[in-house]
Amino acid sequence: MIEFLSGAVTLGFLVAAGFFFSFWRKTADRLFLAFAVAFLLFALNQALGSVLTVVLEPSSLIYGLRVLGFVLILAAIVDKNTRSQ
Repeated sequence: MIEFLSGAVTLGFLVAAGFFFSFWRKTADRLFLAFAVAFLLFALNQALGSVLTVVLEPSSLIYGLRVLGFVLILAAIVDKNTRSQ
């Protein structure tokens, strides 16, 4: 059951990344591209975590993918709010 739910969460991250990529293609806004890449990192983190059966996720290197995704989202939001219109 855990493997099924992990796969469902991974698929959800990939679907979200696909939506953000399509929004980026329509608008050419960097914020959407950053969100799409971040969700791809989240999907990779989720997939590797279940394939490699990581016991303590915060102490593994896979956790860095999630951190990188959140840093990318924060940087994109700051960039969007400070960029001159």
